Amino acid sequence: MMNCELLATCSALGYLEGDTYHKEADCLESVKDLIRYLRHEDDARDVRQQLGESQIVQNDLLPIIIQHRQDKALFDACIRLMVNLTQPAMLCFGKVPDDPVFRHHFLQVTSHLQAYKEAFASESVFCILSETLYNLLQLDWEQRQEEDNLLIERILLLVRNVLHVPADPSEEKKVDDDASVHDRVLWAIHMSGFDDLIKFLASAQSEQQWSMHVLEIISLMFRDQTPEALVSAGHARSAEEKKKDSNELEALRQKEHAEKHSRTLQRGTRHSRFGGSFVVQGLKAIGDKDVIYHRNLQNFKDYTHDIGKAVRRVPKRHRKAQESGEKRRSALNVRLFLREFCVDFLENCYNRLMYLVKESLIREQTQQHDETYYLWALSFFMAFNRGSCFRADLVSETMSIRAFHFIERNITNYYEMLLTDRKEATSWSRRMHLALKAYQELLLTVNEMDRSEDESIRQSSSVIKSNIFYLMEYREIFLTLLRKYDETKQPESYLKDLVESTHLFLRMLDRFCKGRKNLMVQRKRVKRRKSQGKKKEAAPETSPEALEETWKIVEEELKGAGFKLSESLTQSLVPFDATSETPLEDQRTEAMVRVQDALLVRMGPEALGLLRAAREVWPEGDVFGSADVEPEEELELLKQILHAKLPRSSQTAVVEEEEEEEDGPEMEEEELESVQVSETEFKFLDFIKRFATPGIVRPYLLLLKSYSKNTPHTNHCIARMLHRLAVDLKMDALLFQLSVFHIFNKILNDPAAAAYQELVTLGKYLVKRFVSLAAQNNKAYVELLFWKNVGAVREMTEGYTKEQHPLCDQLLSCCSCVKTVNVIACHCCESVREEKRPAWTEEEEEELRRLYEEHRDSEDVLGNIMKKLTAKRSRARVVDKLLSMGLVSERRELYKKRSRSAHGKSTGNIMTEEEFLAELTQGTQDDPVDRDDEFESEESEEEDLEEQESERSLNGGRRSQGMHSTGERRPDVENMVYALQQEGMSGPLLWLQNCLNKTADDRENDGLSQPVPLAPFTESNEEAMENKSFQRLLRKLGMRAPANEQESFWRIPAKISVSELRSAAAALSPKEDKPKNDDEQDGTRSPAEEPRGEEEDDATREQRAQALRALLLARKRKRFTDEDAGICGRFIFCLG
Repeated sequence: MMNCELLATCSALGYLEGDTYHKEADCLESVKDLIRYLRHEDDARDVRQQLGESQIVQNDLLPIIIQHRQDKALFDACIRLMVNLTQPAMLCFGKVPDDPVFRHHFLQVTSHLQAYKEAFASESVFCILSETLYNLLQLDWEQRQEEDNLLIERILLLVRNVLHVPADPSEEKKVDDDASVHDRVLWAIHMSGFDDLIKFLASAQSEQQWSMHVLEIISLMFRDQTPEALVSAGHARSAEEKKKDSNELEALRQKEHAEKHSRTLQRGTRHSRFGGSFVVQGLKAIGDKDVIYHRNLQNFKDYTHDIGKAVRRVPKRHRKAQESGEKRRSALNVRLFLREFCVDFLENCYNRLMYLVKESLIREQTQQHDETYYLWALSFFMAFNRGSCFRADLVSETMSIRAFHFIERNITNYYEMLLTDRKEATSWSRRMHLALKAYQELLLTVNEMDRSEDESIRQSSSVIKSNIFYLMEYREIFLTLLRKYDETKQPESYLKDLVESTHLFLRMLDRFCKGRKNLMVQRKRVKRRKSQGKKKEAAPETSPEALEETWKIVEEELKGAGFKLSESLTQSLVPFDATSETPLEDQRTEAMVRVQDALLVRMGPEALGLLRAAREVWPEGDVFGSADVEPEEELELLKQILHAKLPRSSQTAVVEEEEEEEDGPEMEEEELESVQVSETEFKFLDFIKRFATPGIVRPYLLLLKSYSKNTPHTNHCIARMLHRLAVDLKMDALLFQLSVFHIFNKILNDPAAAAYQELVTLGKYLVKRFVSLAAQNNKAYVELLFWKNVGAVREMTEGYTKEQHPLCDQLLSCCSCVKTVNVIACHCCESVREEKRPAWTEEEEEELRRLYEEHRDSEDVLGNIMKKLTAKRSRARVVDKLLSMGLVSERRELYKKRSRSAHGKSTGNIMTEEEFLAELTQGTQDDPVDRDDEFESEESEEEDLEEQESERSLNGGRRSQGMHSTGERRPDVENMVYALQQEGMSGPLLWLQNCLNKTADDRENDGLSQPVPLAPFTESNEEAMENKSFQRLLRKLGMRAPANEQESFWRIPAKISVSELRSAAAALSPKEDKPKNDDEQDGTRSPAEEPRGEEEDDATREQRAQALRALLLARKRKRFTDEDAGICGRFIFCLG
């Protein structure tokens, strides 16, 4: 219901009687009141909605500007009010609202805008606007007032807003070649002459301030048009177009004929209820039996196991990106007028307008995202110029390396924003698609210039190609875009343009390389250095011979320059910092060191400039020479400084390091990365090899799935790329993948397969090659299940060079679902282990049975069996064999039986100092025969201790570990990691870190947490998992050991959060230096910072655990020392 004040204000405007509008006396004040109401409307835009429902634009404002335009104040106020009322709904609400209530308000405002647009589709309205704008443009800039410029801008904004209103196809229900509301508005613009004023504003030198408004209006005028449709408007179809249409019609006819023929071969369905039951041989059901089919045989080809299953809902983040609105063909008269507009615009306006817009964009004088209008105009008008009558001079402004650089930079920026701004990913994807279209059009124009009859144009094309092929950024942009393609964010039309652009670029590059023997291109390598956080090292000591050679070079350079320095060098050298807290004497010493450093790197002019600048700052004492020193004396002084041993303070390095840390991550990245630019010889086949990766082949196959909807040119681009990989590179095995064969099988069975002859030929070739390979490699059918890289392709075709399991090598990289990895990895890794390990013989099984019966009642059953077992088997394999033979039912039966009261070895008791010393002294007097038993007992005690610690941390008692929740600085973990690195386990540590990071990423993306097995696929990782020290590290990190005989692997528990996983992974980072002790790392703490209550107990337990570990480590070292000493003694005795 309309507000009373609004209703009274609208009534005070006037009334329409027939075709005459009678305004009231206070009409102007009423218009101003409405503007004021709009300024204070709420978030639901209630004022705007009420004015739209009252149809104030159709019934009041438009009649006022048509019949009362002589009242300048009223005319200006009405234009101002209509600019506000017609602004896009997206600007009113900021974005499309997610809330249903606000979404309803958004749609209401949009419907009112569509009604306004239909009211503006009147020639009389645009005649008034054209006459007003024409009169204002006739005024010289000296005569124009500020109000005149504001009125010009408001008229342009009003036309922009009207053209921006989206169409409503459900209401209009127009077909191609029929006039829509947008077409009627365009026709009104043409008949009123407003389009000529637009062209004048684009070309006039004095009106360049309106360049951005003009470009925006032009882009909205051609919103529903395509360059190809405008080029062909009013012309008879060419022979090529007729042939294309006939081919499409023939394909449709063949498909329809094939479907009709297949229907005639089907049997009747009169007895549908009694169709019979059939057994499908070779197709297994849920069990081991064959499938029983209860329907008619003619429908069997459509049978799948998915019949009757509920369709799984695809999450929103995994759905394919939606295509933008489809283009429609406007009425013929509108297309003809737009075609003439394009011709005039290219000849008189394009170069100048694009130059002004580009300068405004570079200087950031435009609004956000205005570069999209520039990209659209570039692609549209260059395509029109190429299709009508190509003239390179008409688009010379945008045909340069600067244009390539501008577009390439925007593509990179759009992709980065696509990843970071996920809420607006659709908008960034559309902008990226627009930039790609512009880049594609630049390549098409360069290709068209190659075919020009003018030698100068061909020469210009060659220069442009040599630049874009030489620079690495332009040469590898398509590789990057294909590798980063994401079907959930980028639509299929984007992929189509990307594939066609890549095909064009490779064809141009191939042709460019064939005409030259050696092509040199730029190559960039990013050299990364790890920041060690160390102080800057002092200047290196050099030998006297090297110093003499350095001095000769510096002396010749200074004498050659006549001891003269440039003004810029003199001004840039400042030896004294007045703002520094460093004392004056220390700064003088640092200045002397800087002079010496400059001499050591043979920078003579810089050293001489520093010397003279320091002399002006510190003239006293003639440390840097007297004021009237001669050049020869300066030379001698420099020589003395070079050979002097100056004291170098480390304080400077510390201060500089602190400043660098405060500069932020940008400065850190600049220090860690340095780009090395070099030249190398370019080989086309080597460049094509970079496309031979699954990440690049997959987008082509995604587009190939819709082969029936693709244009013939798009299918040709796909087939050409697959041909380059399969035939030119002889890497056909890269395409040996089940989804690829499924697509080609669909093409071969298509009734209209004759229309896709190129794809049919390629499919037959791949099948033939695979059959010949499968006859030689019996694992080829297993390889069909997975994508393969270059190394896997080579091994598949030439033979496996090492013992491996192809299924396992690709398992973790191909399974994106955590559940699939959990289930398959466990079974698959077991099969790999069985392949790599020797099987148990009957004699070994009998020996194992005998040893178990012999020691089953002993305290350490497993330890005694391992000592006397002749076959070398790991403890885990022996346990598994005992379980499989049925000798034991649980693993705990093999645990060592210990007395809990003996020597305080129970982890729950506390060892006294006397017991501790007695243990140490007693360890040296034990019988050598019992040392292994003691060692096993110690290991078991350590395992129990670690298990209790891990259980306490997993069951909520993580207070002792809470201080290290970030995980980067845990002394106990660092010591373990360092010790394992010294034992040569850097590889397993890196594998464990990758597993933790991968699990954290999966849990963060899927939102699911479940136990993940740590399945070692390499021999080194498997040996590490059986290492006691490595197992202690796993327990410290919270990993769970196999719970029973059904489990073979350690697992990452489900209760560990993502942050804790990343923390544990960070704690496994390699350390080059030995970690400091706890006291050195933690420092001293004040009493206020000490933990209270239960935290003190946990800290005490941690200290006890560390003391026990230190004791056990001392025992091990002493035992190893005694053994080594004994071995050495026996060795010396033998020599004696």
